[in-house]
This record gives sequence, C-alpha cells and structure tokens, in this order.
Amino acid sequence: MTGNDIAKCIDHTLLKAEAARTDILRLCDDAAAHGFHSVCVNPRWVSAAADRLQGTAVAVCSVISFPLGADTTKSKVAMAQDAIYAGADEIDMVADLAAIIEGDWRYLLHQLTAVLKACRTMRPAVLLKVIIESAALTTEQKIFACRIASETGVDFVKTSTGFHPAGGATIEDVALMKQAAPHCKVKASGGIKTAQQALAMLTAGADRIGTSSGVAIVEEIDAHG
Repeated sequence: MTGNDIAKCIDHTLLKAEAARTDILRLCDDAAAHGFHSVCVNPRWVSAAADRLQGTAVAVCSVISFPLGADTTKSKVAMAQDAIYAGADEIDMVADLAAIIEGDWRYLLHQLTAVLKACRTMRPAVLLKVIIESAALTTEQKIFACRIASETGVDFVKTSTGFHPAGGATIEDVALMKQAAPHCKVKASGGIKTAQQALAMLTAGADRIGTSSGVAIVEEIDAHG
C-alpha cells in the first residue's frame, strides 16, 4: 500500500483536553494536505473543524461519551445530535461498558439503536462507530459487544479510546471483531504510531485507523517507497 492508500483509511485524531484552536486548525490543515479520511475531535471543536475543512474531501468525526461511555442513553443521543448539528459527519461513541461486562443485551441494544436512529435521521446519514474498549474485555465480552453492534446495524465497531490503562488496539482483537461483527466495518485505534503497526491492523481486517500519528505514518511509508 502507498502512503496515499493508507491516508484514505486514517482518522487524524486529536482528543487531548488541552488542545487549543490553533492545534485543531493545524490538525485540519494536515488532514487536507495528506488526504486523510477525517479528523477526529472532541465536540467542543466540531464547528471549528467543519468550517476549516469546508470545500475539502476530509470528513469531521466527533467522539461521544468519551472516554468512559457511562452517560445515559438520553444523554448520548443528545450529545450525538449536538455534534451532528455542529457539523460532524461521523460519530465515535463509547459503548456502555457495564452493559457489556454484565451481558445486559437489552440495555446495550436499546442504547445503540437510539444513537443510530439519531445518526440515520440526518441527510446525508451520519456514520456511527461504537467503541467497545476491547483491551479491557474478555474474549466472550468482545464477541457479545460485536454481535449486538452487528445486529443493531451500526457502521463500525472500534477497538479502543486510547485512554484506558488496559491498552489499545491489537491485531488479535481486530481479527476477532471482524469475525464477530460481520455486518460492521472495524476501526483500530489506540497506540498505533508506526507504519508497521498501521499496516498490520489493516491486514488483520481493519477498515479505518484512528491515530494522532497519521502524518508520521504516511511519511514513513512514502520514504520507504
């Protein structure tokens, strides 16, 4: 794969709480210059990113209930709508980890369905990615979360927030999620900093890469031909 091929799979990410407007604008400019799929920012910066990227092919992605996922369903729906109205094209929502750990399929299914409805009522429809924090789960819990997500019809299952002490994306989790959620695409995120890591995730079945190291990854690939 060329650097351009990889770039199209990257959500160029900046979610640090201390990020300022100048950092967000630089993120957007880098994304446009390198042809990344999207920028991924906190809700606070969605409108600024949307304004900066107007007229480019770069989408705006925002995180919801990040990084814990413990907000109520009603709150998550409102957060998603707020981000969408501000200009978000894609939503990355952290799933309710308690529901996954307890196997509470009714709660999880209801929550994913409600947020997906908020995304689907938009024109054009907004993509929904569900973060399951895979490094913090058992194999059975990962499979459970992926099956509910696949049944609901969300667009992506995503490995990690990148903020959990248990860790981020692994090749094994990407492959498992690809198999367990056959109707969803997979986003690998958390700890992906090199071209070798990004390529390994894509080879394992990831369709999208979430990383704050997108520029370095693409430049590394281009440098090696």
